[in-house]
Amino acid sequence: MNEILAANAEKTELQGRPTAESLQAARDVGAFALRTPREYGGSWTSATDIARLLSALGRDCPSTAWVVGTCLTSKTLAAGRFAPAVERELFADPDALFCGSGNPAGGRAEPVPGGVRLTGRWASTSGCEDATWAGLGVVLDGVFSYAVVPTADLAIDRTWHVAGMRGTGSHTLVADLVVPSERVAALQLPGPPQDMLLYGLSVLGPVVGATFGALDVVTAMFASDRKPFMTQYTRMGESPGARHWLADAGRLARRAERTMLAVAAEADAPGVTGADHIRSQADLANAARDCRSAVELMLDLHGSSGFATGNALQRFWRDVAVGSRHPHLNPYLAAERAGAALAG
Repeated sequence: MNEILAANAEKTELQGRPTAESLQAARDVGAFALRTPREYGGSWTSATDIARLLSALGRDCPSTAWVVGTCLTSKTLAAGRFAPAVERELFADPDALFCGSGNPAGGRAEPVPGGVRLTGRWASTSGCEDATWAGLGVVLDGVFSYAVVPTADLAIDRTWHVAGMRGTGSHTLVADLVVPSERVAALQLPGPPQDMLLYGLSVLGPVVGATFGALDVVTAMFASDRKPFMTQYTRMGESPGARHWLADAGRLARRAERTMLAVAAEADAPGVTGADHIRSQADLANAARDCRSAVELMLDLHGSSGFATGNALQRFWRDVAVGSRHPHLNPYLAAERAGAALAG
């Protein structure tokens, strides 16, 4: 989709955050305006369009796509929660990058004169080094709430040392400040089923895209003069077994994509219920596993050279392996919830 993202993907990983060029490329296609309210110049587009865009971005740079997904999630949580004056401040720039963490475990919030004192740590806040605003989950007077804070007012502890999605800059935000009360709002969880499905799609979309990025690498190998080692074949495509493996990898990638789009269509439909969300969680988890299985077949085809640090295939593999294990795609919990729902 975007040659700039593809050209900067390796640099994004090496520097641990999207390059300025990658961020601008995403901004140019409206990615950071997703879920900025329309009245502030944003795009409250369909879950289907969002899933397609995240997948397309992920095909070129999974880390940048991931940052886009977390941005739109944070904006969805913030939109409609605050007074108009606060919203005008938050969304003054419709393309502003938001980051956030809904996990309140490491932080503390307490009322004080002039507002709410926030102290503590919020881990895995993707894109925090480039974000304008951070949304932080807190428990205030026993109520789960969402605080929005300029990231410039927070410290960043560079804790993101992970095998995959290295370019997301998912570090830990550290707070010790007083936030105006009007920037803290109660937040009901779980949220509306449509939103919960969107949050799952926001992490699956980049994973599906990364799977197709890996498929692009392997397809290009088949088009080259590469041949299976220690065989009489002159090209990869002459091997029936290799063609079979390639076909299976493509089938699994396309099945993951179809599942993603089916869940997106459900999120766009009226009348989505909590039961629909539980069922679709299992679908999302299955799609993530299809992505992992597809990439494993591709690695078999490429052999050990696919793990060379200069080979994009190993980066896609690591990004899929890490991204597909996000809590929104947890397969055993999805099965547990689906089973409990069926058992009544």
